[in-house]
Amino acid sequence: MSATTGPAPAGVSTLGKVVLGLIALIVVASLGFALLWITGIGADLTAWVIDTGEANIEILRFLAAATGVLLFTVPAAFVIIYMELKLIAQMNLRVGPDRTGPWGSLASLMAGLKVLSKEDYTPRGVDVPVYTLAPAVTFLASVLTLLVIPFAPGMIGYEMELGLIYFFAASGIGVVGLMMAGWSSFNKYSLLGGIRAAAAVISYELPLILGTFGVVLLAGTLNLGTIVENQSGWVWNWYVFQQPLALIIFFIAATAEAGRTPFDYTEADSELVAGFATEYSGMRFGFFFFAEYVNVFILSALTVTLFLGGYHLGVDIDPILSWVGVETPVQLANIDPGSLGPWLLAIPLLVPAVLTLALTGLLWMLKSSWGFLKSLLVGFVLANLLVGGLVSLWAIFSFEALLGILVFFGKSLGLVALFVLMRATYPRVRIDQMMNFAWKWLMPAALLNIFITAGAIIIVREYFS
Repeated sequence: MSATTGPAPAGVSTLGKVVLGLIALIVVASLGFALLWITGIGADLTAWVIDTGEANIEILRFLAAATGVLLFTVPAAFVIIYMELKLIAQMNLRVGPDRTGPWGSLASLMAGLKVLSKEDYTPRGVDVPVYTLAPAVTFLASVLTLLVIPFAPGMIGYEMELGLIYFFAASGIGVVGLMMAGWSSFNKYSLLGGIRAAAAVISYELPLILGTFGVVLLAGTLNLGTIVENQSGWVWNWYVFQQPLALIIFFIAATAEAGRTPFDYTEADSELVAGFATEYSGMRFGFFFFAEYVNVFILSALTVTLFLGGYHLGVDIDPILSWVGVETPVQLANIDPGSLGPWLLAIPLLVPAVLTLALTGLLWMLKSSWGFLKSLLVGFVLANLLVGGLVSLWAIFSFEALLGILVFFGKSLGLVALFVLMRATYPRVRIDQMMNFAWKWLMPAALLNIFITAGAIIIVREYFS
């Protein structure tokens, strides 16, 4: 006779206990706040918080910007990883990731979660404090550099007059993390990877910085926001047309700084297993992995800021808007809602409804086999897509910051795609060839560009101003 299973004992599951605990916490917090306001302490506490915030607004703004930048880095790394998987697959006539999420868009997210969920093992013999801190130093160095990148008008983490110097100072900390990882891992391959990273920074940091001197001479400032504003207007105002040699030098040196192919010498798998990251696993390896892809985006963003107009579109849209009856995009955003009256609520409902009925009738006549319900459903979807597209266009051209963000990220991701195409195309160079190229070719070319730019500025000021 088989045993029968009786009903489960009455009780509350673990999830139920967590939910009940959260509800109790919310109730107690609400009663506490109500008591504070009834006794008058809440108003005084609120006034004190507001006054303290106003007195320390710069500190609070910095903390908010740092938090936003920190939260931005991980999704940015996932997007770039997905781009790399898809583009390299297409170049090799493959499909690439297409299972997890729509078109495989969640494949990089799942890979990142898999890395973070693996065992975080610390080998014997390593210098544990240095070994543990190395990934955090490398990752945080990437995060700090994003603070001075202007993403759109008024959207910069922390604007400073010496922003370019700060960028290179913060980015230089990253190699310290790589050297810490190589030295503390008690592994000859890791040590060689750390030494290569240090040698490459000494070699390629100089042409990378000198490549920006021509732009600094033309702009007359080290403030990245001012450099971007100097490139406003039409596309020929971008510094790429005034500093083409500097852009080539900067891009080659940036590729070496990011450790991307053909300069992926620090983790050359055919020579050094995984270089400085050989002994790392789990979350600590994930920090190195994320930092590499975040650095690719950061260097692309800096290239866009210095040479490709930043968040400027490169086209003066005011004549186009005037031709369609709008003088400036600001006027679109300054519509007074009070003047619309009852139409303020009616317009968002009437326009999609009328457009849905019109499209339904048109589809019903063109596709009589569909029937009314199918035509209504398709018409509703098309009407909302059309209205959503028009509203999006209105928002883009009405709010300068939104247009700037779209333009900036479009340019930056275009350069990221170029980094990916280089990885799928070029073989890795030898370490001695890489060093010789930096000292014998890039350095003289960068110095020559500085002298030519300075001479051209003097000639223009003396004879054409």
